[in-house]
Amino acid sequence: MTADELQTIIAAGLKCEHLELTGDGRHWYATIVSPEFEGKRPIQRHQRVYATLGQKMHTDEVHALSMKTYTPAEWAAQSN
Repeated sequence: MTADELQTIIAAGLKCEHLELTGDGRHWYATIVSPEFEGKRPIQRHQRVYATLGQKMHTDEVHALSMKTYTPAEWAAQSN
């Protein structure tokens, strides 16, 4: 799987204001900013992202995904 493919899958299932991915094809690192994260704990945010990937996590198409998840307000505050 390429970074573009993974980014397309996540963006199709989750409204993202910012989505940045790096990785080596098996181990991925993502920074995701979404209004859908409002009011959710970090584990709930990660579960929401994993839901966009469906079976790809279980079939090892995406071996590992490390995430930093932010609401738009958190992202704006962190960027300052």
